[in-house]
Amino acid sequence: MNQLDRILFQVGKPARYTGGEWNSITKDWERTYIKFALSYPDLYDIGMSNLAVPILYDILNKIPDVLAERVYAPWKDMEKAMREAGLPLYALESKRPLKEFDIIGFSLGYELCYTNVLNMLDLAGIPVQAAERDNSHPLIIAGGSSTLNPEPMTDFIDIFVLGDGEEVITEFIDAFRSWKKSGAARAEFLREAARIEGIYVPSLYSVEYQSDGTIKSFNPVVSEAKPVIQRRMVAALPPPPLKPVVPFVEVIQDRAAIEIQRGCTRGCRFCQASAIYRPTRERPQDEIIQAVGQILENTGYDEISLLSLSTSDYPDIDKLVATLSRLYPNITF
Repeated sequence: MNQLDRILFQVGKPARYTGGEWNSITKDWERTYIKFALSYPDLYDIGMSNLAVPILYDILNKIPDVLAERVYAPWKDMEKAMREAGLPLYALESKRPLKEFDIIGFSLGYELCYTNVLNMLDLAGIPVQAAERDNSHPLIIAGGSSTLNPEPMTDFIDIFVLGDGEEVITEFIDAFRSWKKSGAARAEFLREAARIEGIYVPSLYSVEYQSDGTIKSFNPVVSEAKPVIQRRMVAALPPPPLKPVVPFVEVIQDRAAIEIQRGCTRGCRFCQASAIYRPTRERPQDEIIQAVGQILENTGYDEISLLSLSTSDYPDIDKLVATLSRLYPNITF
């Protein structure tokens, strides 16, 4: 019995930490050149209900020389047991410690998860401060809606990806692959990454703040860093993941899901997401209908969510639901 097996007997919901779920992907570690850990810095039950990680998990694992694995914040009982046993935080698929990966990418959906990021880095045995990390440590990147205001986390994150991640992630991987083969210092990659639209590298900027914490000045210190960083936006929604991972335990949104549109036309002043994800981009009905059938077949769920910021605003939503209900009479939408 290994160390992890002994710990799992001591905690609630051990299936949060075992991996091996239906549709999870485990690639050959030794034969895969780039190792990427995707992290949602919250409990497994919450993180498995997030849509960003499955999208990136699907994209990255389709790249032959890249493996993407998942990691979530452990609950208090598991963290305590891991610290007492000296077991570092690991990824679910291979059980490899996070510090062995090339890149750790955090999905930051809201500010309350920031402290979880720091705790996870500490539990993984990785320096929390970006300035204390070198070539021997994984590159720490972050994306998600909260990164549109990245400054609160700039001391801890090497690179921020602003906006939609589907296209920029492949550009980032191409640049990382070239850098890794070159054997150059980390600073060289940071400068090269700064050339990519939508990427913010805090260490390449001089930022001054007002007494109230707002930005006084924001200036690049190298030629590769852009004075203005534009968020990335996909013109049309890429194909959805058709084989999402099915958890062994009940999670917050315990059903299949498909994103039917991104953005919202209403522009409510209190809504952060409405501003971040505009303009609205709809997935074609034919694509939704076909994808729903494949997702249901690949997961075994009898319930599926039609996700967007305002699903009732999707054009002809009544026709879409009527068609799906006719095709799948035993499925709840």
